[in-house]
Amino acid sequence: MTVRTRDLPSSCHPVVSGTGVTLYGCGPDEAALFRELAPRFGVVLTITDAPASEANAELARGNRCISIGHKTRITDGTLRALSRVGVEYISTRSIGRNHIDVGYAQSLGITVGNVVYSPDSVADYTLMLMLMAVRQVKSMIRRTDAHDYRLGDKRGKELRDLTVGVVGTGRIGSAVIDRLLGFGCLVLAHDSTPATSAHYVPLDELLRESDIVTLHTPLTPETHHLLDRQSIARMRKGAYVINTGRGSLIDTGALIAALESEQLGGAALDVIEGEEGIFYVDRRGGPIENKELLRLQGMPNVLISPHLAFYTDHALRDTVENSIVNCIDFETGNR
Repeated sequence: MTVRTRDLPSSCHPVVSGTGVTLYGCGPDEAALFRELAPRFGVVLTITDAPASEANAELARGNRCISIGHKTRITDGTLRALSRVGVEYISTRSIGRNHIDVGYAQSLGITVGNVVYSPDSVADYTLMLMLMAVRQVKSMIRRTDAHDYRLGDKRGKELRDLTVGVVGTGRIGSAVIDRLLGFGCLVLAHDSTPATSAHYVPLDELLRESDIVTLHTPLTPETHHLLDRQSIARMRKGAYVINTGRGSLIDTGALIAALESEQLGGAALDVIEGEEGIFYVDRRGGPIENKELLRLQGMPNVLISPHLAFYTDHALRDTVENSIVNCIDFETGNR
């Protein structure tokens, strides 16, 4: 479905009247916020719930700026089609840009910008996953759903007794550290560019000393499979892995092997390799091609959620507003 909306600018906000923006992959909640905020900036929106593709690139004709979601990869063919209709700027409604070849886009004269949003959304969720993992919540829920109200075979752990290693200390990683300090646990950090007062250590030391390792680093060629068979083997026996970053930070096959051998005590994953086309889709009654996902979901000590740590009222409003601001900044030469 494609909808065009035109609103009059509000006199109480600076606007760039008539700026056109095409929104791709825009769900109902995002679309409602875009329509609410558009008058403030005087933008003219073209909205479609379909992801950007070669087939619908024509929707962007006449607009130099588009906004895309992070749920679908943007192919090189789509980039060429967008370039042909005059697109010069893409604002992705996400922090990560690994779903688009930024270098190839630049070669076509297209700039790719990301957005920032409340880091508290992902930080809160990360702490929730940690607590659920070390308190064996998945097993407890399975038992109680079957009306078995006995204590489990394994006792839970308290965060104050644990060492937590935070890999990546940008806005989200730093927010996670702030929360962890309130629990009284020992926090170790690793980042190529330290940005907080946390205790930074080499990655190997963090893996050896941590009871929980949580990943918040961007996905790059250097961080692809940051946790592979070798690095997982260096982790403490019984340690937990938390990933609210990107699925390919972990070698999924290596993670499964470590969980099955009980080298690791458990994992809580909001992202996983090969999630595209599965997460954000109702797959009840249909086949799941990602066999590693199915194996993980069958384990009593593994929690899986469908890439939704970011999904809060506050963060969504930030995302929508900052995507509009990105486009206006580009149009006015501020970006």
